[in-house]
Amino acid sequence: MTAAPTAPDTISQSATQTPPSGADPCVLLILGASGDLTHRKLIPSMYEMHCLGALHPATAILGMSRTAKSDEGWRAEMRTAVQASVQGFDATRWQAFEQRLFYHAGDAATQASYPALIERLDTLAATRSTKGNMLFYLSVAPSLYEPIVQCIDDAGLVTEGKRWCSLDAKGRSWQRIVVEKPFGTDEASAASLNRALGRVFEEDSTYRIDHYLGKDLVQSLLVLRFANSIFEPVWNHRYIDHVQITAAETVGVGMRGGFYEQTGAVRDMIQSHLMQVLAFIAMEPPNRMRANEIRSEKIKLIGAIRPTEAADVLTHGAFGQYGAGPEPAYAQLQGVAPGSTVETFAAIKLHLDTWRWAGTPFYLRTGKAMRAKRTEVVVQFKPPAADLFKNVPHGAGGVQGNRLMIEIAPNERAELRFESKVPGRRMAIAPIAMQADFRKEFGGQPVEAYGPLIVDAMRGDQSLFKHRTEVEGAWSAVMPFLDGRSRSLREGIAGNYVQGSWGPRSADDMMLRDGRAWHDG
Repeated sequence: MTAAPTAPDTISQSATQTPPSGADPCVLLILGASGDLTHRKLIPSMYEMHCLGALHPATAILGMSRTAKSDEGWRAEMRTAVQASVQGFDATRWQAFEQRLFYHAGDAATQASYPALIERLDTLAATRSTKGNMLFYLSVAPSLYEPIVQCIDDAGLVTEGKRWCSLDAKGRSWQRIVVEKPFGTDEASAASLNRALGRVFEEDSTYRIDHYLGKDLVQSLLVLRFANSIFEPVWNHRYIDHVQITAAETVGVGMRGGFYEQTGAVRDMIQSHLMQVLAFIAMEPPNRMRANEIRSEKIKLIGAIRPTEAADVLTHGAFGQYGAGPEPAYAQLQGVAPGSTVETFAAIKLHLDTWRWAGTPFYLRTGKAMRAKRTEVVVQFKPPAADLFKNVPHGAGGVQGNRLMIEIAPNERAELRFESKVPGRRMAIAPIAMQADFRKEFGGQPVEAYGPLIVDAMRGDQSLFKHRTEVEGAWSAVMPFLDGRSRSLREGIAGNYVQGSWGPRSADDMMLRDGRAWHDG
């Protein structure tokens, strides 16, 4: 029986929103507090966590950027941002939440800014009883990561070594850092950034965030696989023909042409978000649902991705760049270089060299200006070994094999397709689907994915954060599609797909060569 959906007018707790418990008191220092991410995601998510009771009462949030502002001015600015982002904004709850917000003007990449910052942090630690715990959040351009980390070290803000040597390690304060994507621009830069972080922060104090892992349906992939005995026995190459992972957006690049020129679809989505979804779909079961064991299985899975040979890049990938339509063509955007071959659409095929997945291809696809906004996983099972119904009329032309579709966004639902007899006297077959709508079933109001992840960092739980080896492994897997080996994929891609379509013809051809097709329904 499906429960009636609820529509609360304020943030409320539901079965899918049980807040993490045990978050330590700390100062959350947001470096880059004037940026878009802080306005649209970070502060709104912290407001939601406050309303759910997930933040320790003593926790303070200190924003830092170069623009001069008062505490009151930043609070008013953040109130406007939260009202625009959070459904059911509650003025009374905001009044309590804004008492956590403080602001400090300074350049986080300049050592001269740190004496005043340290004084402000000491004052907050004393007045709010945060026990000296610090959570640094780098909401800045990736080029500033390394200089800021070096400044943090030079200022003596990290005492991790002393903590490990202490007789009472748990009693000492902790310092942790959250790093946004893109984590590097290629395999070499990611390794360099990991080394820079490692010189200052221990690995268990480094939180490489991917907000996709904060989405309920991504986390539900583990529950689907490991809490249901009907799936795990057939979750392998013997029964699964292939897996598709798609993240499509209807909007184009917009005003971010200059940024996107340095990124592209593979770096923006496949190397990070879709690789994490792939890991959850394909990893081996951990012995227990604990951070180290989950991360260990993800590391092994990413490390098992077969390197794509240079001779196979052309047949294992498809790139596109949208042309003119409701929005200007990508090539016409401000900041885009003349003759740019940066991809706004990318589809790649990967193989995993494991016993479980030998011979089963994984297709990862993402694009801008697509027909529909959708993030989904499609698990296509093999058809029966013997087609007993080949002479029976079939609504789809023949038995196609079962298909499990898990839509992560914008809807949260799952659908299992299977074959059924069409009612009537004569024998006829047609596919039918069982559907589960998680939003309707569990009710409640979804929260911004960043919130639970940041609270996990306050708790010291790294289950949903990426290990350095995992990050470097993901870069290694996509490098053939980014370096000189991808040159042939980029030839003539300007305007090779229409806005509002499902991408370039080359992506369909890639699937047709394998006798398969994208799930575009």
